[in-house]
Amino acid sequence: MSRAYEMSVTIASYDPTRIEKIKAAAGEEWSFLDWYDCGEDLTASAEGRLCGGESEEEFTERLTVAIWKANCAHCEVTVNATYLESLPYETHCLDETAYERLIGQQQTEENQDAYGSGR
Repeated sequence: MSRAYEMSVTIASYDPTRIEKIKAAAGEEWSFLDWYDCGEDLTASAEGRLCGGESEEEFTERLTVAIWKANCAHCEVTVNATYLESLPYETHCLDETAYERLIGQQQTEENQDAYGSGR
């Protein structure tokens, strides 16, 4: 079974001379494409699927190890995992009272403008 996620990663305190190797290693673990170098931090995010029962924690370990190896040293790796299949949401539906409030008044004003005020 696979589950849809958006994963974002922030990498800090890395060796700037290894930045391309870090991006490549992270890209092998998740489909990160667009990277942002925010001065001291390197960030990316992408949607994908965790498969084979892999947990968010296991993914974090797999990604972090790949980044550490590419960096040839410890660096700070933060992963934010958003489970896309069960996001909170709100449903909105407007009724006829809202129609009258939003459209009815506009139509009355437009009719008055188009045909005059009846004087």
